[in-house]
Order: sequence, then C-alpha cells, then structure tokens
Amino acid sequence: MKLAEFDFQLPPELIAQRPAPERSASRLLHLDGTTGALRDLAFADLPGLLDERDVVVLNDTRVLKARLHGAKLTGGRLELFVERIIAEREALALAHSGHPLKAGHRLAVGDGVAVEVLGREADLVRVRFAEPVAAVLERCGEVPLPPYIRHAPDAEDAQRYQTVYADKPGAVAAPTAGLHFDREILQKIGNKGTVISRITLHVGAGTFQPVRTENIEEHRMHSERYEIPPDALREIEGGRVLAVGTTTLRALETWKRTGKTSGETNLFVHPGFRFRVVERLLTNFHLPRSSLLMLVAAFAGLDNIRKAYAHAIAERYRFFSYGDAMLIERST
Repeated sequence: MKLAEFDFQLPPELIAQRPAPERSASRLLHLDGTTGALRDLAFADLPGLLDERDVVVLNDTRVLKARLHGAKLTGGRLELFVERIIAEREALALAHSGHPLKAGHRLAVGDGVAVEVLGREADLVRVRFAEPVAAVLERCGEVPLPPYIRHAPDAEDAQRYQTVYADKPGAVAAPTAGLHFDREILQKIGNKGTVISRITLHVGAGTFQPVRTENIEEHRMHSERYEIPPDALREIEGGRVLAVGTTTLRALETWKRTGKTSGETNLFVHPGFRFRVVERLLTNFHLPRSSLLMLVAAFAGLDNIRKAYAHAIAERYRFFSYGDAMLIERST
C-alpha cells in the first residue's frame, strides 16, 4: 500500500491545544468495523458499552519529564530529549543543537548538571550524567508535549499529560487514549463486572516520527519496552479484550506472536495484519500518514476509517493527544 492512501486534510483549528475541562468530558465516536456504522457519543457513555465479558487493558506507563535545556561548555544552546534511561546515570537521547554532538563533548543541562557525550547510537546520543538521570529529569525536565501542541508546558500539562493510573516511569509520550479516564469512570466500569487489567509499554519518541517510505511495508518501527504481568495474562485470556490505546494493542499482539511477556517490540501494524488478541480498541484520532493511522485502518478497515475521520472533521471532533476518542469494534 502507498503512503498517500493514509493522507487527509485536517483543519488546523481541530488540533486540540488543551485537554477538555474534565478528563471524561471528551466526545466518543463509536465505529463498528464490520458494518461501518458510526454513533456520536460522549466518553461518559463508555461504561454502558461494557459488561462482564469485557477485559479493559490499560497501559500504566508513567511519562518522564524528558526534555532538558542546556548548552555545550564551549558555547551554543541545545536540547536533550531523553528517549530512554539505560543505567542510573546514563541515557539515550535525541539532541537538538547547532552542530552534531560527538563523543567527548561536555554539556551542562537544567540547573547546571554536567553531562558527557559517550557516543552515537543511530539517531541517538549516549550520555552520562553527573547525577542520577531520573532525579535530574524530575527536578529540571519539561513535560514532553507533542510538536503540534504550540504552548510551553505548564502546571496543567504536568497533571493532564499523564493518566490517572500512571505507575511505572519510562515513557516520553503519553498513552493518550488513557487520558480520558478519571477515577469515577473506572469505578463505573468495575461496577459493571468488567475486568480492568494493566500492562506496561514505555512509549518512545519514535511515536511522533512520520512514515517516510512511499511503500508503507518498507517502514521500520522504533523499539519500545513492554511487560505483561502474569495476572494480566490470566485475565486477558478469559475475556473480550478492549485495548486502551495503540500501545496496549501492540504489546498484546507482540506477546501472542512471540510468546514473550516482556522485552522490546517494534511491531508495525498495517492493513493485512491478522489480530489474535484485541477485539475492541479505544484510541484517539491520529495524524495523517502516521503508523498509528495505519494501525486503526488495519483494525477497522481503511474505507471505514476514511469515512469515520471525514465524519469526525465534519462534526468538529478534536484531534490528536488532547482530543476526543474513538471506540472501534474490530472488522471481521
């Protein structure tokens, strides 16, 4: 399939720059992937669409304050976007500076923390901090808002660009489908007899990378760490799985293919993919030409997704990380 098949025109004003006043105040577009039928709902209607057959699987990763500002000791401002902590004082990061960073370069970030560049690994630099990386990020880092959100991160973002059930630090982008849940909605879902299960996938910066190959099958996904605990496996195997977010879906489908309950996944889901675990998907509206749009097209059918997105634009739904949600029933 060609990249152009996953393009669409989105009015800029539909890109949500702020979250809804309340987490569960978003809208919900319900798509039946078999019939193509659409229903305009509110996110607060979600519990009414669930029952004791369902297992709602959440991604409990916690977003790091991954963006650091600083400078080379020789001069020149820079930004480090920590992609992954690999040891207490070492990390892999994306670097934005006037000239490429090389092994031996010395930096100062945040409130003066010394950083040494150890070398390059593909598009990333390996760096060593003078202090534990996690502590530096918590003290000096910024919330890593997506590039299409134009305001500087503030106190609202620190709270709202994080799910209410975030637990295990390691992501540099939020699993945004989960941002719609508040504790009241989770309680209502539990009261229906629906099982709520948790797994972890640490979302990487590559989630924002565009697909650059015209033939989409030539695209290579970034790797992300995941873990599915034993109790989650038991719950998942006994019910109708609703994955909250594309990250949750990718972790579950990786496990089913590899038999591995933890490790790295670079699973690329696009039309033609055969789903073995997930039957229902809760997700946000995704960027044109993105791997996430290809995933939902595989799940619901490309024609259904085109129609659903055209409907969402006509009905003025809010798009992307802080936008509204879709509940998709898998196409048969």
